[in-house]
Amino acid sequence: MTAARAFWTVAPGRGEIRPETLRAPGPEELRIRMIASGISRGTEATVFAGRVPPSQYAVMRAPLMDGAFPFPVKYGYSAVGLTDAGRRVFVLHPHQDVFNAPAAMCVPVPDAVPTPRAVLAANMETALNILWDAAPLPGERMMVVGAGAVGLLTASLLARIPGAAVTVTDIDPGRAVLAERFGCTFAPPDGAPEEQELIVHASGSEAGLRLALDHAAFEARIVEASWFADRVPALPLGEAFHQRRLRLVSTQVGSVAPAMRGRRSHGQRLGLALSLLADPAYDSLVESVTAFDDLPARMGDLLAGGLCHVVTYGNSACSV
Repeated sequence: MTAARAFWTVAPGRGEIRPETLRAPGPEELRIRMIASGISRGTEATVFAGRVPPSQYAVMRAPLMDGAFPFPVKYGYSAVGLTDAGRRVFVLHPHQDVFNAPAAMCVPVPDAVPTPRAVLAANMETALNILWDAAPLPGERMMVVGAGAVGLLTASLLARIPGAAVTVTDIDPGRAVLAERFGCTFAPPDGAPEEQELIVHASGSEAGLRLALDHAAFEARIVEASWFADRVPALPLGEAFHQRRLRLVSTQVGSVAPAMRGRRSHGQRLGLALSLLADPAYDSLVESVTAFDDLPARMGDLLAGGLCHVVTYGNSACSV
């Protein structure tokens, strides 16, 4: 048996590190020693606050979480660790220093992707699925509303479409430098361009979704990538919504988008997401590093702002 320690959310806004005892890995499992994990601000903030709606308890379960909603729950899905053979892998596992995981869920991290950048893999997988749902076309006018990690990753992929004109809009003018780094134009909400043919909404706010509706061109697609949890946004689906024949499309990473379903497995999608992170420009989305032992005291602040926060586990391999 092996001693381990894991971060649990035990009440609204309160977490603690609990000891665990691991059994020996089974024949189809690997023992993973965590190097670093990433904090997903959107979903983990909802879990940490206890705002997962009861109707979504089943679908919101992360693949290797423990406990149950609302509390206590061990939640998370952006883990980079070392196997006993010394191989770096990405696993959809909560914040924990040592754990067992099904070998089939352990996706090798490419040598070209350093560990801090690799924790973005879950967010990049979401961005990739958004593109599969959005079906962007060369030459389209595109806008991403919300310059968080998922929004910027999505914008960076859209900017690779030939002839695409991609605008990122956010209430934080400091995100302009990041948008431009990925080949996009930045605009504040009051300066967002009109007549956008494809809009991805990733701000998590009612105001952002209203802005998307207001700036959509005739027969535009609006891809809703935010999750409002237990909030109910009010939207102007009267006014010009019908006259402009707008399409509002939901996207969610739990299922492979229909365009690629049956062609790519979840593991293949995650492997592709990791390979896309070979670009050093994505280092700009990794903002801060927190020691695992400090997570109970810091989690609330980390979820309040910023892009990708990295949790380290006392292993020098984090710089690999």
